[in-house]
Amino acid sequence: MDAASLLLPILLIAVFYFLLIRPQQKQRRQMAELQQSVQPGSKVMTSAGLLATVVEVDTEKDEIVLEVAPGVHNRYVRRAIVNVLPSEEPSVADIADDAPTHEPVQAKGEDRTNGDDIR
Repeated sequence: MDAASLLLPILLIAVFYFLLIRPQQKQRRQMAELQQSVQPGSKVMTSAGLLATVVEVDTEKDEIVLEVAPGVHNRYVRRAIVNVLPSEEPSVADIADDAPTHEPVQAKGEDRTNGDDIR
């Protein structure tokens, strides 16, 4: 066999490694670091989309306790955490800005013209 026939498979394997395997390893490493950095008080999202606050971290069992509502605690494995959310509390001004504005409802038979138009 000549060198040219061996070069193509080696080149394909190298491209496959750099385009698929290496980025996946990097993403897996980042996810593991994120899951290890979770502390009580952090707001998190699980892989099922549940938004909750971390109450307790058990490193021996690799579990966390999440508070999903006031007084409601669930136990999850740490690998279920996919995102740590910013813990910013919305201000009253932000809530007021997001409030929908409603047009007044017109009652049946109510004439909203100024009386200048002819019917």
